[in-house]
Amino acid sequence: MTRLVSVTLACSALLVATACGEESDGSANAEPSSASAPEWTMEDVNAAPDEWRQVDADNMLVFETSKGRIIIEMLPDVAPNHVEQFRTIAESGDFDGTSFHRVIDDFMAQGGDIFALKGRESGLPDLKGEFTFRRNPQEMKINPIGPEGGATQGLYKGFPIATQSAYLAEMTKDGSVDSWVPHCPGVVSTARTDDPNSANSQFFLMRYQAEHLDKGYTAWGRVIDGFDVVRAIKIGPEPNGTPIEDPDILEEAYMASELPDDERPVAYVQRTDIQVWTDRLAAAAQLKNDICDIPRVPAVIDE
Repeated sequence: MTRLVSVTLACSALLVATACGEESDGSANAEPSSASAPEWTMEDVNAAPDEWRQVDADNMLVFETSKGRIIIEMLPDVAPNHVEQFRTIAESGDFDGTSFHRVIDDFMAQGGDIFALKGRESGLPDLKGEFTFRRNPQEMKINPIGPEGGATQGLYKGFPIATQSAYLAEMTKDGSVDSWVPHCPGVVSTARTDDPNSANSQFFLMRYQAEHLDKGYTAWGRVIDGFDVVRAIKIGPEPNGTPIEDPDILEEAYMASELPDDERPVAYVQRTDIQVWTDRLAAAAQLKNDICDIPRVPAVIDE
């Protein structure tokens, strides 16, 4: 019951500036270039297979919602404990039937409130925040915006990454730097109370950028298919996006790896170490663009 109260209060479950009466980042109010990705097909994948990466089915989370399907790639490299917990909940079936209970139009769609549906929690422990991670620039290379040694933003497996400059790794005992996933459109992150270590089952899907959440909420996934569905989820009343009358429902959540081989979708994400992305990131550096302002890295789903 305590969690139910805390996660439904406007300024405690998801500590966000827009929900607490503060002014949000202006980029959330405009349509960013990252809102739509180019259209690609399996013909493109088959024509240049070296330019595409197949997504591990163990890291592919599927949401069947009342508005349509959303496919999420999870990234255990950045938040292994969160990825494992959300994988476990999806496999348990506890997400099935939960609602998108808090949705703010130019911000995000929040769901995963198991207690509201079943009168109990997930049965799993609360998670310690994984707001940042240690990245060894030699072992986990990003495709950077700007010179590699000094870059503070780039792409890794199609995910936006923000980071300390790589040259600082030479000055650290572990040869690594602090890095994190910024809250760009399509990123999947974790709701919590004002306790930074209280995340459990509730998640939110970014509809627009929210820079003020970076390094304060654990981002662990990216929508690779169905971003239009994320944008179509029924919004709640201003200013806090809740309560929602007749909200959209997460009808079923499952891992692609749970399906038989001949029934599971196969996802391919475009590599960002190819020339088109090298040129695009170089142009972004010249224009001093934010990582969230470049087009989202495309994916193709083969079914």
